[in-house]
Amino acid sequence: MKKYFRKYKLQFIMGPAFKLAEAILELLVPIVMSKIIDVGVKNGDTAYILKMGALMFVLGAVGLLFAIICQYSAAVAQQGVGTDLRRDVFKKIHTLCAADRARFSNATLVTRLTNDINQIQSGVAMLIRLMFRSPFLIAGSLIMAMALDLRMSVIFLIAGALVSIIMYIILSRSLPLYKKIQNKLDVLSRIVSENLAGIRVIRAFQKTKAERDRFADENADFTKIQVRVGRLNAFLNPLTFAIINLGIVAVLYFGGKNVFVGNLTQGEVIAFTNYMTQILLSIIVFANVIVIFTKAAASMDRVKAVLETEPTMQEGEITTVNTTCATAVCFDKVDFSFNTAEEKALNNISFTVKHGETVGIIGGTGAGKSALINLIWRLYDADGGAVSVFGENVKDYTYKALRSAVHIVPQGGALFKGTVRENLLCGKTDVPNEEMDTALRVSQAAEFVRQLPEGLDAPVEEGGKNFSGGQRQRLTIARALLGNPEILIFDDASSALDFATDLKLRRALRETYKDKTVFWVSQRVSSVKTADKILLLDDGVLCGIGTHEELYRDNELYREICHSQAQESEVGA
Repeated sequence: MKKYFRKYKLQFIMGPAFKLAEAILELLVPIVMSKIIDVGVKNGDTAYILKMGALMFVLGAVGLLFAIICQYSAAVAQQGVGTDLRRDVFKKIHTLCAADRARFSNATLVTRLTNDINQIQSGVAMLIRLMFRSPFLIAGSLIMAMALDLRMSVIFLIAGALVSIIMYIILSRSLPLYKKIQNKLDVLSRIVSENLAGIRVIRAFQKTKAERDRFADENADFTKIQVRVGRLNAFLNPLTFAIINLGIVAVLYFGGKNVFVGNLTQGEVIAFTNYMTQILLSIIVFANVIVIFTKAAASMDRVKAVLETEPTMQEGEITTVNTTCATAVCFDKVDFSFNTAEEKALNNISFTVKHGETVGIIGGTGAGKSALINLIWRLYDADGGAVSVFGENVKDYTYKALRSAVHIVPQGGALFKGTVRENLLCGKTDVPNEEMDTALRVSQAAEFVRQLPEGLDAPVEEGGKNFSGGQRQRLTIARALLGNPEILIFDDASSALDFATDLKLRRALRETYKDKTVFWVSQRVSSVKTADKILLLDDGVLCGIGTHEELYRDNELYREICHSQAQESEVGA
């Protein structure tokens, strides 16, 4: 974390320096006050009182200026460190592959990006403003008291020792609980995220009460820990105040006796009282600073865990794709398994796809269809074997080069808050209007987009909630068609479309993008039967490869799938 602090080295030096200067001025105020009482008031010297009063005013004004400079430095460093951390954590999240992100839940990443960084910002501010000031004031007040009267300063030492013991007892019990609080906050965030994402399922299966109870239980546990910490910390201020106030009583009692015998002056007793008050306030502030630092340290560990996670997938160096290569995609004895899975999702997969071919991929649920196509655009890396695109291993390409050549329409039609145009362009700025019109026409989205009052500038709500499932799917298909990719992957991209629209989509794709390599993943035989070749997967194994007619004739599993969908396809044709 040093690099984030090093960037604001000037603020980390200036802030504490000016705060210490202010503390020195604050330590001089009781001395000036004692002089006013012992000299000005005692002798009735109005001029001296005014002169020393003016000095106190100057000390206060200069101290205020120093405090403002310190506060400004703290604000700059606090916001700067927070901004840099959020930027780098967000950037790091985008460098992690799906397997890396599986180590963290979405809820904990959001919490670390927001709440944890806020805690670190508070720690930075306290480090600059109060970390050095409070101990300096405590030590300074003790030294000044000892300079006035060594025997009276014993009261300060006793009070300070008692307060320190109380602080240690309370903080040693409360500080470990702050990590538990952050972990519980992760759990609450996860539950809320799951409920927001699955609200329809929850209502459909009448799980509303169960989810409320689940949230209430976790929230109750979270509250118990918070209350426990609050109860512990609630003892800190009253006990500290009690001890310091008893110390002030002792100062007044013994100071009064010393004044009576002539060992102390009235002004010095007032100075002692002021120094005791300064110690009181500084100890309380220092205790709160320790609490904030503990929270910040726990949050810093959580943020560092994200920043220090090294991506298991590294970019290659090839920046251009040789689209003249006759072979578009080649799998050579490819094995793959997910991190937490013991069984392989793909086992010894080998096939070759020529440039311009249309490939259908079919199989039952869990057969490995999505895993296979995710290796092409390198969402994951294969455990064994090699995946090549246009003659080069996908690991040798930069992400930009590979993913500019390979566009995918995933199963879930993900749209972002903005406009239809912004979602289609997805950051591109050089897309001609003709290409956008073609993409909308081919994806069968042109008609409903034209009917929108604002057309391409129509608003899109978060997640595309103001569009139907079929509309979202057609817009994501149109988005994938933009940018002139050489390989198009449709991962069950027509599941929300009716058969007529699905047929129009596939026909338009063949006519408009006949020179592109197309992968069509589906569970419908009707969606893949016109492909140049079909890959049949079963439990991660490539059970057959060929045209619809060849597989229907020679492959029993494919025939069973066709017969089960006899209403949808003209099987045996």
